[in-house]
Amino acid sequence: MKLNRLPELRRREFLRRSAQLGLAGAAAPWALNLAAIGEAAAADASGGYKALVCVFLFGGNDYGSTLLPYDSAGHASLATLRGGLAGSGGLVAPRDTLAATALTPRVALSGSGAAGTQLAMAAEMSALKPLFESGRLGWLLNVGTLIQPTTKTQYQNRSVPLPPKLFSHNDQQSVWQSSGAEGSTKGWGGAIGDLFLGSNATSTFTCINASGNAVFMTGQQAVQYQVSTSGAVPVNGIQTSLYGSSACAQALRGLITAPRTHWMEAELSRVTNRSITAESAVKAALGTSAPFSTVFDSTSSLANQLQIVARLIAGRSSLGAQRQVFFVSLGGFDNHDFLLAQHPGLLAQVGNGLASFQAALTELGVADRVTTFTASDFGRTLTSNGDGSDHGWGSHHLVMGGAVQGQRFWGQMPVLANNGPDDVGQGRLLPSTSVDQLAATLARWMGVADSELASVVPNIANFSQRDLGFFTP
Repeated sequence: MKLNRLPELRRREFLRRSAQLGLAGAAAPWALNLAAIGEAAAADASGGYKALVCVFLFGGNDYGSTLLPYDSAGHASLATLRGGLAGSGGLVAPRDTLAATALTPRVALSGSGAAGTQLAMAAEMSALKPLFESGRLGWLLNVGTLIQPTTKTQYQNRSVPLPPKLFSHNDQQSVWQSSGAEGSTKGWGGAIGDLFLGSNATSTFTCINASGNAVFMTGQQAVQYQVSTSGAVPVNGIQTSLYGSSACAQALRGLITAPRTHWMEAELSRVTNRSITAESAVKAALGTSAPFSTVFDSTSSLANQLQIVARLIAGRSSLGAQRQVFFVSLGGFDNHDFLLAQHPGLLAQVGNGLASFQAALTELGVADRVTTFTASDFGRTLTSNGDGSDHGWGSHHLVMGGAVQGQRFWGQMPVLANNGPDDVGQGRLLPSTSVDQLAATLARWMGVADSELASVVPNIANFSQRDLGFFTP
């Protein structure tokens, strides 16, 4: 008699599709399987705890108002491109407002636009200046989505593969996070998590999302565990009482966790049980950590997310975590209009939130064990549309942490000129560094072997430089 394998095949497909569709959410950290153990053997988790924190700025951050020329000639040129100075009908902050955030790197800028250039952060990011000066923060210049190194001529002739659906929000968010357009099911944060599942006591807390659902955090086996800014997301109705009755709460718990005979029902019960167990573990871990003396801005969504990440890192031993990937985010960066009214407040949240987060990590004694970086859909146009900027391509992003060899600008400084050598049209910068190179550099710091980098970012073989030099060799 032939064995009927249909239920098992269906169960496997259900698990695979559930992970791909993000049905797991806070409730479905799947059990570590043999495939994950095999992958984890290729990663090196020696040397103690490490974590990556991705800060995603949804909407496409305007890099021209975030990190801008401070030298007289460069500042004047940018002001010409962007309609003049703020307060006079343009978008560029007056030069004297940038004096406190002007940056002097340890190593000279490189790139076609480097000659004579000095850069300054937006005044609203002044909280990050001490981190730059102390070598714990640096900026990666003109990074963006690329499939392979691309020249302006190649872009214009479409003679090389280009990222799908350039300048589209949803697609470029996905390409940044997963190397594929909207609909991708595996991100490079989750792919890093895949390789370290076996290093953690439980796979549940390898990838933690404090922002919602993001393809960045989904791997082949690793599934993002979602938390709120208060901690674990509870299953309502089973904590204490339901309709004023503890008996009702117990009855509900029994209904949703009881063993089932149908394979889909059984899997749902297993996932629910795991979610309840995970919630208890998170609650216990958060309860044992001492409060920070560092103050986070409770009115800031980003600061609240970073605070819960810091608290979870404080409870890493209780959670059994050796390697972790976190995701937080802030929206509102699609500033076609009202750039001067909206963007400064967003940058203040980024600057103050990150400074508080790094201070909290220092309190915990793990400042050199956590690396934080920003990301966004794309950069924006050099040129002004009158009240804002439009969708671009390359952008500047920061990398922060105690292990970072900062006070540097990595990558190539572009020529900031409309229709210049680094502009593919309408003030859109052609990236000189790929997201894949950024991801590979961070993955190697986490302990991913060179032989496994292609499983994290599939296009890395197209780039000769796999390490951008953020960390001490």
